[in-house]
Amino acid sequence: MEFCHLHVHTAYSLLDGAARISDLMDRAKEMGMTHMAMTDHGVMYGAVEFYTEAKARGITPILGCEVYVAKNRLEKQGRVDREYSHLVLLAENQTGYRNLLKLVSLGFLEGYYYKPRIDYETLERYKEGLVVLSACLAGDIPRLITSGQMEEAKALAVRLDRMMGRGNFYLEVQDHGIRDQKTVNAGIVEIARETGIPLVATNDVHYVNQEDAFAQDVLMCIQMGKFLDDENRMRMEGDQNYLKSGEEMARLFQAIPEAVHHTMEIARRCHVELDFNTHYLPEYPLPPGTDRDRFFYDLVKTGLLERYDAENREALERFEYEMGVIHKMGYVDYFLVVWDFIKYAKDHGIAVGPGRGSAAGSIVAYALGITDIDPLQYGLLFERFLNPDRISMPDIDVDFCYERRQEVIDYVFEKYGSDHVSQIITFGTMAARAAIRDVGRVMRMPYGDVDRVAKMVPMELGITIDRALSISRELRGAYENDDSVRSLIDTAKRLEGLPRHAGTHAAGVVISRVPIVEVAPLQKNDETITTQFAMSAVEKLGLLKMDFLGLRNLTVIQDALTLIRETTGKEIDFTGMVMEDQRVYEMIGEGDTDGVFQLESSGMRQLLRDFRPTRFEDIVACISLFRPGPMDQIPRYVRGKQDPGSVTYLHEKLRPILDVTYGCMVYQEQVMQIVRDLAGFSLARSDLVRKAMAKKQMDVMQKEREVFIHGTSDGTVPGAVKNGVSEAVANAIFDQMMDFAQYAFNKSHAAAYGVIAYRTAWLKCYYPVHYMAALLNSCLGNSDKVSQYIAYCRKHKMEILPPNVNRSEAKFTVEGNGIRFGLGAVKNVGMKAVETVISQRREKPYQTFTEFVERVPQEAINKRMVESMILSGCFDEMGYSRSALMAGFEQIMDGVIGQRRKNIAGQINLFDALVEDAPSMAEHLPSVPEYPLSEKLTQEKNMTGVYISGHPMMDFAEFLAPLRHSTLSIAESAESGENLDGQRVVLGGIIGGLRTKATRSGTLMAYCQLEDLYSTIEVLVFPQAYDRLRLVLQNDLPVLAYGRISIREEEPPSFVLEDAVRLAVGDPQCLRMIQMDGQGGRGSPSVSVESRPLKAEELPTYNGLAGNQCIWIRMKTFTNDFLNLGILETLKRCPGGCSVKAVSKDTGERRLISGAVEVTPSLIQRLMEILGEDNVRVVEVKQG
Repeated sequence: MEFCHLHVHTAYSLLDGAARISDLMDRAKEMGMTHMAMTDHGVMYGAVEFYTEAKARGITPILGCEVYVAKNRLEKQGRVDREYSHLVLLAENQTGYRNLLKLVSLGFLEGYYYKPRIDYETLERYKEGLVVLSACLAGDIPRLITSGQMEEAKALAVRLDRMMGRGNFYLEVQDHGIRDQKTVNAGIVEIARETGIPLVATNDVHYVNQEDAFAQDVLMCIQMGKFLDDENRMRMEGDQNYLKSGEEMARLFQAIPEAVHHTMEIARRCHVELDFNTHYLPEYPLPPGTDRDRFFYDLVKTGLLERYDAENREALERFEYEMGVIHKMGYVDYFLVVWDFIKYAKDHGIAVGPGRGSAAGSIVAYALGITDIDPLQYGLLFERFLNPDRISMPDIDVDFCYERRQEVIDYVFEKYGSDHVSQIITFGTMAARAAIRDVGRVMRMPYGDVDRVAKMVPMELGITIDRALSISRELRGAYENDDSVRSLIDTAKRLEGLPRHAGTHAAGVVISRVPIVEVAPLQKNDETITTQFAMSAVEKLGLLKMDFLGLRNLTVIQDALTLIRETTGKEIDFTGMVMEDQRVYEMIGEGDTDGVFQLESSGMRQLLRDFRPTRFEDIVACISLFRPGPMDQIPRYVRGKQDPGSVTYLHEKLRPILDVTYGCMVYQEQVMQIVRDLAGFSLARSDLVRKAMAKKQMDVMQKEREVFIHGTSDGTVPGAVKNGVSEAVANAIFDQMMDFAQYAFNKSHAAAYGVIAYRTAWLKCYYPVHYMAALLNSCLGNSDKVSQYIAYCRKHKMEILPPNVNRSEAKFTVEGNGIRFGLGAVKNVGMKAVETVISQRREKPYQTFTEFVERVPQEAINKRMVESMILSGCFDEMGYSRSALMAGFEQIMDGVIGQRRKNIAGQINLFDALVEDAPSMAEHLPSVPEYPLSEKLTQEKNMTGVYISGHPMMDFAEFLAPLRHSTLSIAESAESGENLDGQRVVLGGIIGGLRTKATRSGTLMAYCQLEDLYSTIEVLVFPQAYDRLRLVLQNDLPVLAYGRISIREEEPPSFVLEDAVRLAVGDPQCLRMIQMDGQGGRGSPSVSVESRPLKAEELPTYNGLAGNQCIWIRMKTFTNDFLNLGILETLKRCPGGCSVKAVSKDTGERRLISGAVEVTPSLIQRLMEILGEDNVRVVEVKQG
């Protein structure tokens, strides 16, 4: 019997529907169904995907929604207005689809209260073209029936029938084996008989197959934060909410066959086509009578002549060519829109990036100021951005100052209208590890067991559980041999990849010529209006998407320039700066790139030390190479840089293309140039080849190989052979391109980001204090980063000055060669209070604490704020001890407040009384001992997030030097993709933030942070370890900790503690732990040393020295040299298997420094630079 499902929830009924759209369509096709509806709860997230998947299988898609209906969508009070019912809406035609878009949007924009709600008034306004079904047990009519209100149910049915018009409203019957449904179905059939309103049979589909019921139940538990065995939780009864066949539905409703028949009656009426061929590009507003093309031409030509000499033929020809393509493709308005909002940003002092993505290859974009990198100078190709042979929407992404990005978006909203501009939704999905963890929690499996299984999934981007089972022997073994693991994995497999939550895309903004709601539904995420369609669907429907990105480093640059101007009077202008300053490249080549854009990670710093960049092209190449895939080319690239004579080419015609990258293919643009210059391809066609190679389209590549070698039959492409390249060499070149193209990087993007990298490096090189102050301001909310950068500043002799009530501004500022902590960075000190404190001191500084309290208005300060200021050192410069001020400040504040009240009572103006020469109230502070330094440091950390006056771990730095890892090295290694998960290490640090949690068995486990000189790491202590170590684990105490590193997807590394001892220099237990870490868990060989000077020609190869070797270094004193010269950090950048030993010049004392470094050229060279060539030796270690 013919049947169509009209009530179907896909996975876009978030954490409720467990049916993937593709699986639904496959099953429907398998059962011979010709139509299917989508009716997700209150949203249309999946409409475009549902439509395209259905069409691909020859199934007619019916677009709909199960909406939430309130009595009044505008009323949102208390528990009353949380009540809502369900109603199913189906789009019959294009008008109905547009009305459905509006209704679903209004549910969010007007009616949202816990759920997106409409009401019957709104439905009546937008009813045209819709078919309405009375819905499930949560519908108004079923609810009235179950409560015994048959007459009211009948009256509502009649009302809806009249409102929609006969034949547009159906009474819905369902049968999932639920008792209430029997009652409801009987009532609905009775109403249908009495009123003539037609019946329709549906199944409330939430999953594809019957056996998926359990996975869907798990999904609902995840949504509600419940466990499977919780008794009083929401759940679906039984296992009948699957995609049933027409025969199954006919058997269920054999007493009312017309209900099944009506499904196809409705289905054949519903016909909606989505338009994927119309583009809704916005129109840039111009004064009436203005010729758009002439305006654009003049605008670009003016900018071009500001960038290039009027006689530059190459620039003029490129300009005319690009203008022709832009006109032909109809993108004049697009460029004007982008030019306008970038101009707005620059005019209002909002930092704009030099470019991003392939747009940097356009000379028109360069002339308009959209980009700021010369495409001719760096060989950037326009066709990589706009290809005249491939019609596609242009894509210019723009970076703005991350603090002021929203101002630009607000400008666009205001200029084009809020109904024409929207941000874009994005969906978080259940990744493999996350799905395992979610399912394990719901099943109440022990955390440790679930964590163990989740970590068996390799850390690979986009990995699936199936792939993990195929490549992880450990996971496959657990799956095959443990029933509980099998159940966990099988359930997680059913849920992985499903959308978990909706959010706002970090950058995407839609600007449309027509109101967006005519093309896509809208919703509110917090206060942000977004489309309900994700980016790919938005673009498919012809809406213009632009990325407005907030880039922290642009803000850092702008803040640094401001600090430079304010402290030195110098105006730095990067426009037109030649990016070839060798002093900057020397700094970069030393790996001194902490805080430098794109060049900061430990792996990148190692590459820079080995490669030693000397020009801007080298920076662009390093950014492009330092990625999975191209990394394999790094040794060859480094070799070519160091020995240009070693560079070879398969054919001499490749030299002008590849010489800039020492014979290596690095960029996508190089692939395009090769097929153009060797075989005669147009750049437009060469871009198509580049794209086919990147996507591994074998059929296309095989065809293009033939063209590349022998050309086309019509002679439009001559081919490499006709151009003097042998067939064998042409084949070899094409093979090399195919191998490389999938990893090739967009040079336009790398060059644009290289500009930011160079500018940040230049500022750090010439104005290090100003730059580091700006950098610290950019990460005020990230105490780990602040700690890291403060450690860097101290190492490089930049003094970190404490907050000061008379000297500090709101943020970090420059003071001489020091960086002054900002008042706004002190806990409990709000920005309004800071502004008041600063404004009051402009006339003259505060002389005493009492004067401070008297001068600052009472409403601006409170005792909690003042306490924070005292403990962070804000009043130290006035000569107070912090302990005395803490003991007496409340009495002083109370006295000032009391005096103010007396003045008010006596009609005396306080500010008249406190004239400039009038003495302040007498200060009476108790005589108490000052806090110990350790306590002051702890207080500073509590109030600012970092230690300011010093660091409690400083006294242990030399003692802990042999440790293989620090908290920072772990974070950097994880960031660079190194797999440290499960490695056992020893760390030294201060315990902080200790908190305990009771487990289900009643035992206690603990969480805390471990902070060393460089950063912090989150520590997890399981019950057995905590019970044994609780006396050692106390806040603010230094410990030596042994445990394993834990790496979780999309989370910073953590540390699972297994043992710990109180840290004390020379303590035997500590020495044993350090020795164990230095050996990396292995036994230590006995050694005899044969020392010899290291000659330049004996420097180790790039891959390290062969054999058993170690490094001896000689320094004046262990403590001073080791810390101040940065030796510790240098060694920790190169973990490996060779020991490092040191001898003191002063005492002759010898010490083991590190048991695990890799001997590389850059390490040896760096040590020589620090200590001098005579103070570094490589020695042979003889096993004995």
